[in-house]
Amino acid sequence: MASLPSILGGLDPTSDRAVFRQIADQLREAIDRGRFKEGEKLPSEAELVEHYGVSRMTVRNSFSILQGEGLVHAEHGKGVFVRPRPPVRRLASDRFARRHREQGKSAFIVEADAAGSHPKVDGLEVKEEKASQDISTRLGSVRRVLARRRRYLLDGRPVEFATSYLPLDIARGTQIAEPNPGPGGIYARLEELGHHLDHFEEEIRARMPSPSEVKTLQLAAGVPVIHLIRTAFDTAGRAVEVCDTVMAADAYVLSYQLPAT
Repeated sequence: MASLPSILGGLDPTSDRAVFRQIADQLREAIDRGRFKEGEKLPSEAELVEHYGVSRMTVRNSFSILQGEGLVHAEHGKGVFVRPRPPVRRLASDRFARRHREQGKSAFIVEADAAGSHPKVDGLEVKEEKASQDISTRLGSVRRVLARRRRYLLDGRPVEFATSYLPLDIARGTQIAEPNPGPGGIYARLEELGHHLDHFEEEIRARMPSPSEVKTLQLAAGVPVIHLIRTAFDTAGRAVEVCDTVMAADAYVLSYQLPAT
């Protein structure tokens, strides 16, 4: 690593901006410019104390700002490191292409392959339950649903968890109700049952995670989640599945292609 004076500037004593915020600004800029790369350790507290002539608490407050922004993470006894950029590009225009199902691949496996990562699913739960008001409305006023809950991991790291809700008159007694729905996942099974998929509608919002989501996804401080609700429609216009997904925002880039007309 280059010397600190060549990477970080000095403090501006005439500025009304707090010293710890000035330090955070300079570290942030260095990260943005690639002076500190993904996975690289930032200068230690002692090094920054010496460089800026400030207290350890001031440096720690600077690190706290960057952690709250999700730019860095601390490893006990090792230091503070630049967080990796999102490894998975989620292509909305391609992830549910029929050719993937015909090849026996689910959307998550396709994305994992593209990222060069090893996919895994755990925490699987499949059961019949009463539909919430929101899910019932989205599925056309159904009262009960088959719910499929699962957590997705890439290279051992949890990146998302999702629950699929399907009308019982479609899913009950089929392979969709089994823990392993077979090659191509539940969408392949839906099409085998005569519900050929026509289109999907998605609602996406970003928010801070709940405590249970932090635990499930093992999120670092300051990392938000992407909350996505997708409804799948067959060619008859029927809603055949609603998928409620929560993703670690630092694990994904959402990529879309939009028509110009």
